[in-house]
Amino acid sequence: MFSSEELERYARHVVMHEVGGAGQQALARARVLVIGAGGLGAPVLLYLAAAGVGTLGIVDDDVVALSNLQRQVIHATADIGRPKVETAAEAIARLNPHVRVVRHAVRLDADNAAGLVAGYDLVLDGSDNFDTRYAVSDACFHARKPLIAGALGVFDAMLTTLRPFETDAKGRPNPTWRCLFPHKPPPGTIPSCAEAGVLGALAGIAGSMMALEAIREIVGFGTGLTGRLVHIDARDMRFVETLYDWDPDNPLNGEEAQARGAMAMAQE
Repeated sequence: MFSSEELERYARHVVMHEVGGAGQQALARARVLVIGAGGLGAPVLLYLAAAGVGTLGIVDDDVVALSNLQRQVIHATADIGRPKVETAAEAIARLNPHVRVVRHAVRLDADNAAGLVAGYDLVLDGSDNFDTRYAVSDACFHARKPLIAGALGVFDAMLTTLRPFETDAKGRPNPTWRCLFPHKPPPGTIPSCAEAGVLGALAGIAGSMMALEAIREIVGFGTGLTGRLVHIDARDMRFVETLYDWDPDNPLNGEEAQARGAMAMAQE
């Protein structure tokens, strides 16, 4: 049950037919892991905290730098030099004291990804490198956790939702991250934001859209972004949707992987 203060705090959600009291309770029960407290993670964390998500886990091993503040709006000038998980947790507490924050001051990799995602219902990846993206997407597949993935370019951003442990209306597996991007790009082919730059407001738009998609996933209204890649073009202020499908050659739930799984089950 919500207190009178919480009912007032979430009043604009509760009066919505698509959310209501049941949806707000679902948000309060939700455990969401956010990878990165940077340009995408900052608006994600703020909007999910404001929405009343019960538990927010933050994975980030970095400290706040002055150059972060152009886009990482959850941190402040006085936070420079401090761990991002700490300053983000303090900002969330100021915004909504009803939200529990779990701090993971580590860099997610292939070795710890499974352990990190295990305790959460939903994962949002706002990381800035391909090793992390592949590690978290593989871990979410094996743990059967929905993943909302976002990425920033110089004047563009993208987001999608991955539920590859489920099937589509035709009974085929939903696509994985490896269906969309089968291979990591060679090192050095895509410049970092430190090298090429990034628009702070664009990070805010994309991160807010990721938070909206997370709320939709938790509450259960509308149509999600499974199999749909939304691309934001900030130069021309355009939103383009690309549909993508399951790749039967992908190593996670492709035909060979399914055959191995069926054989293993038959031998048990």
